[in-house]
Amino acid sequence: MPVRLRITLLFGSIVFLILLLVCGSVYYFSYTERTNDIILRLTNRAITRARLLGQPNFDQHVLRAIDSSTMMALKDKTLQAYNYLGQKVYTYSDEPSDTLTVDKRILEDARVKGRVYFRIGKKEAVAYHHTDRVSRLVVIAAAYDETGLEKLQQLRNILLFSFLTGSIIAFAGGYFFSGRLLRPIKQIADDINEISAQNLARRIHSGEVHDEWQYLSETLNQLLNRLQESFDMQRRFIANASHELSTPLTSISSQLEVSLQKDREAERYRAVMQSVYQDVRHLGKLTQTLLEFAQASGNTGGLEIQPVRIDEVLLALPAEVNKLDPDYTVALSFGNMPSDDNALIVFGNTELLSLAIRNIVMNACKYSDDHKAIVMLDTADGRLTIAVEDKGIGIPHSELRYIFQPFYRVNHTGSTGGFGLGLSLARRIIKLHKGEITVSSRPGEGTLFRIILPAGQF
Repeated sequence: MPVRLRITLLFGSIVFLILLLVCGSVYYFSYTERTNDIILRLTNRAITRARLLGQPNFDQHVLRAIDSSTMMALKDKTLQAYNYLGQKVYTYSDEPSDTLTVDKRILEDARVKGRVYFRIGKKEAVAYHHTDRVSRLVVIAAAYDETGLEKLQQLRNILLFSFLTGSIIAFAGGYFFSGRLLRPIKQIADDINEISAQNLARRIHSGEVHDEWQYLSETLNQLLNRLQESFDMQRRFIANASHELSTPLTSISSQLEVSLQKDREAERYRAVMQSVYQDVRHLGKLTQTLLEFAQASGNTGGLEIQPVRIDEVLLALPAEVNKLDPDYTVALSFGNMPSDDNALIVFGNTELLSLAIRNIVMNACKYSDDHKAIVMLDTADGRLTIAVEDKGIGIPHSELRYIFQPFYRVNHTGSTGGFGLGLSLARRIIKLHKGEITVSSRPGEGTLFRIILPAGQF
């Protein structure tokens, strides 16, 4: 069922029930009020006649004259009185031929209950039991409330008309307003249908009104921004990875092809094999780096998460870096250390965290004249801050925003080795651990990286 129709039915049904409750309540209370009013009037008439009939030697002809001259809004009035033996002792009616045939059970109920309300044909009647020292009478007063019933009928017609009209207006209005309410959804859907992987620059119009639809549009636009960024990064990554992989493969193929064209001396073959071996090692390192990059580009679902003492990771850095390159040195500096060791714990993957920090430290050593990196650890406000500083050549300000892109290398670093994946890999690992990484640098003075991780969270 379409959403517009469901909204219309829901809105119309709610208004339908409200109108039914209101109209039903008005009619019920009006009906009850009219019934109570005629019961009261008939009861008062019966009480008055019973008292008059109870007077000794009271002339019934005079009472009939009084009844005939009494003006009431009721029609076809009838009065009948019965003694304790059930004998009719008095009768009056507007029409001489109009008499009431009363069941004896009604008279008995009146003697027990004092007053009984009942209907005889179109008339309403009250049987009232009057007792005093002189007599015990049951007086029945009956009449037809033509005016009251006509007013009740008019009220019923008005309420029925209002109920039906209100219900129709509710359903029609619900259908109209639901269409206007859902119009932004349709516009959003139309805009999304025009967006594809080749046209990710298109965005959804969010409108001027600050409502839920604008919030939805802005949220979808933010999602599209992330998708576009991801697709652009993926395209650049695939293009750069293809180039980086094809270069050593082409070199290996060319050297082997040239060496097989004619017989050569053993020393020449040895030189070719040595060159091919270097290319294979380069290719192996690149493949390993790409695998690590792919692992860090996923989500935390497939990672082994455990508590990690960040100070222990840093303490292992000097030995790891020196093992990779004996010329590199790392100086550790632990500043504001907490008294509680648990404040130094982060939840994450030890190997990935160690890899991210090591990549930044290796970069700092690589681009420093003294091949030295200073690593500082500080804790504050439930966060761990790791600062990696070097006194190297620095990074131009115009290139700072590109250094975390895969395969990007600063122009003046062409003479150094590497694939341009270290910083990008480090940033993705830090993001996986809900942290952030920033960099500041001055050319010729050095570079400072800051890694901020939430303590005890993942």
